[in-house]
Amino acid sequence: MRLKEIEILNFKNIAEARLELCPRVNCFLGMNGMGKSNLLDAVYFLSLGRPMRSVPENSLPLHGSDMLLVKGEYEMDGGTQETVSCGIASGKGKTLKRNGKEYGRLSEHVGKFPIVAVLPSDSELVSGSGEMRRKLMDMVISQADPIYLSQLIKYNRALESRNKMLRAGIRDPLLFESIESGMNAAAREIHAGRKAWVEEVAPIVADYYRRISGDAERASLSYRSVLNDSTPEEVMARTREKDAVLGFTSAGVHRDDLGMGLDNWSMRRLGSQGQVKTFTIALKLAVYEYLRKSGGEKPILLLDDIFDKLDSGRVGRIMGIVSGEGSFGQIFITDTNREHLDETISGLQGESRMFEVKDGVFKEVEQ
Repeated sequence: MRLKEIEILNFKNIAEARLELCPRVNCFLGMNGMGKSNLLDAVYFLSLGRPMRSVPENSLPLHGSDMLLVKGEYEMDGGTQETVSCGIASGKGKTLKRNGKEYGRLSEHVGKFPIVAVLPSDSELVSGSGEMRRKLMDMVISQADPIYLSQLIKYNRALESRNKMLRAGIRDPLLFESIESGMNAAAREIHAGRKAWVEEVAPIVADYYRRISGDAERASLSYRSVLNDSTPEEVMARTREKDAVLGFTSAGVHRDDLGMGLDNWSMRRLGSQGQVKTFTIALKLAVYEYLRKSGGEKPILLLDDIFDKLDSGRVGRIMGIVSGEGSFGQIFITDTNREHLDETISGLQGESRMFEVKDGVFKEVEQ
């Protein structure tokens, strides 16, 4: 799958832009704050119907504007053409259309146009809270499995209802059983989906880390869940009195986490900046491979400022992986340094295009 063309109106600092994109590698050069990452965010917003980072959607329109619109033309791997538009208007909310027809539910769009973003903030996947790692699992699995997404929505609604009952001081066992029955069924499906995902991607993460690091260290990924050793019913029964005192549900798949290791040590505690970045890139490349295999379409790969905190050897090996193998498709790269991008492009296979970005304006430049 590739994005052939994108039109942007009032998205962040991009007042208006229309770009014809290269099917392989698109590079965006410019100083910080000029709009490089905003272009990548617009591509992500179009493909998934949500911003690349966790920000309020009402912050996305250009300052002073009450609306935004992003529209793109995709060519799928089978040759079919697809048009997607996603807009936000003050007082009307968000509108997402595929081939001119609006979705009944925004969740129906998830997974149709797979995308993977490698961001500077990905280090928070290691250093941040478990919530970030759960969001990663959920977003990736939901792109590949719409049933998983429906079970996740079902679980979260039941969890919210149970927490409201706990805060209200309700103690009726029958009321709790009525809520927990559906909640537990959804929890089983979520746990099974996450467990299968980690088992599939863990060896891929380890292999990519080994290749990027030059075989310097061994990385590992594991799944931590209370349901690894207990049923949902056992967990609810065991924590019900405690939850009544706390006023919220203290255990369940909403507290799951990922374990990340380096040579049998905790990546979170001992990983250097370069090791953490290497790990998160290996993880995102494994996500890419998972989505490609499960969906049949090659996702779009966004590489935002990947040169920072990595030595030239690791950067070269990353670019060799994504450009030299047939499993990777269209790639978007941002950087502030023209020499970095020129060096990257010189070692790539296939067509490439470079754009200079200044104050939200894009200009194609000679290579």
